[in-house]
Amino acid sequence: MDNWNYRTVGIPDSEFIRGEIPMTKEEVRTISLSKLRLKDDSIVYDIGAGTGSLTIESALLASKGRVYAIERETEGVDLIKSNAAKFQVSNLEVIQGSAPKALLDLPEVDRVFIGGSGGKLEEILDVIDKKLKAKGRIVINAITLNTLNSSIKKLEELAYDFEICNIAVTRTRQVGDYQMLQGLNPVYIISGEKG
Repeated sequence: MDNWNYRTVGIPDSEFIRGEIPMTKEEVRTISLSKLRLKDDSIVYDIGAGTGSLTIESALLASKGRVYAIERETEGVDLIKSNAAKFQVSNLEVIQGSAPKALLDLPEVDRVFIGGSGGKLEEILDVIDKKLKAKGRIVINAITLNTLNSSIKKLEELAYDFEICNIAVTRTRQVGDYQMLQGLNPVYIISGEKG
């Protein structure tokens, strides 16, 4: 499969070119994209873009918009570019750097996904709050309680309406003649809207 010809989200993880960089897994990505509520002309930031799995799906959904993938690791930047070529998306820009500094020269934004913050979540949210349009949405994926707590504290301080869900995915894998269950790390998905 060289590109995604379906009208649904959820490109299988195996379709992405991967390295040692973390990737938002298919099931978590699907719910995160749903919470972003993208439009065909949305301007999107993907902060801590990793392999670019969410970047690619966002670019496919917001085909008349623009997606900015912010990633600090060189390997991640290369993977995002390779995946963009594989899925034939051209409405994205890859920015190598760390947030919040890498966000300063970007245009106003409609939707923001934070998959990694490098320990600077509160500073990132301060910058995003100034760039996010009214009714703009933020989705944060948290695998640690520290990130969950920081997200709650900062979104309350900024007076965002937000909700939190937890997803714990269990997949099957073949072991001999048997289908075994294997759990993935649970993820908190925090989604908020600017008033």
